[in-house]
Amino acid sequence: MYTLAVFLFGAMSFAQTDLAYHLKKDDVFTIKQDAEQVITQNMDGAVHEITNNINGVLEFKVIGEKDGNYEIALSFKDLNMKMNSSIQGELMNVKAKEVMEDDMQSKIFNSLLDVPIKMTLSKNGDILEVVGGDSLVVKMADASGLQDEFSLNMMKKSLEKEFGSEALSNSYEQMTFIYSTEGVNVGDSWENEFNGKLSAKNTWTLDALSASNAKISGTADVTMNVTEATTTMTLSGDQQTSITTDLVSGFVQLMKVEGLAEGSATMAQLGDQQIPTKIKSIVTYQLIND
Repeated sequence: MYTLAVFLFGAMSFAQTDLAYHLKKDDVFTIKQDAEQVITQNMDGAVHEITNNINGVLEFKVIGEKDGNYEIALSFKDLNMKMNSSIQGELMNVKAKEVMEDDMQSKIFNSLLDVPIKMTLSKNGDILEVVGGDSLVVKMADASGLQDEFSLNMMKKSLEKEFGSEALSNSYEQMTFIYSTEGVNVGDSWENEFNGKLSAKNTWTLDALSASNAKISGTADVTMNVTEATTTMTLSGDQQTSITTDLVSGFVQLMKVEGLAEGSATMAQLGDQQIPTKIKSIVTYQLIND
């Protein structure tokens, strides 16, 4: 009996869990995203703080499986953006579902709702391809009502940085790309990385398992490289993540990402002057399926 008990205990100790996405056609996952980003800049002793608040609802619908990867339709169901400056006050307050005829921004963001974008997702969460983001950018730019071709092209270039295919892939890998390609035990760690405007080298650890959930924590070294028409930023820092995932589907149930990055920014009107810059962010993703 003692030998059998030791054998069973040993088998349980070495049993590995296959953390991965296991999706079926027509599965739908609705995710609520909340993000707060505080940008602090210090110039000659004067501090300027910009606070960005973004919240939205995303729908991921599984449309099939091909070559061992999942084809998913991603669409925005809601998106709200608010920007406040400690010096200038409110700079933006847009609710995509509330269109105002005299507000170009509300028209632009309303136009992205319910437009499916095709995503190819590997079983470990790596987003291999996004198709349709560039068409979405064209639709959003057209919704602006701008007639001047130069202004319209400038608008498209700006929107591409957030809603183009590559930008969307980089943005949502933070939420999806969390699994190892091999089985793991509680306490095991693994690494991956993704690149984009925000690049991260991640170390993940399986902290706990229950009958239905996995608890995963992550640490990451991050770099941010932002290049706009009049501003550039180069920052580096770290990120801490806590995740609860569903063992059946592999989809995130709750995820919280806290990051801090510091470095410098330059502005065209100030020449080569380096402005000390810090960005603190908190992002949560929560499954809200009925």
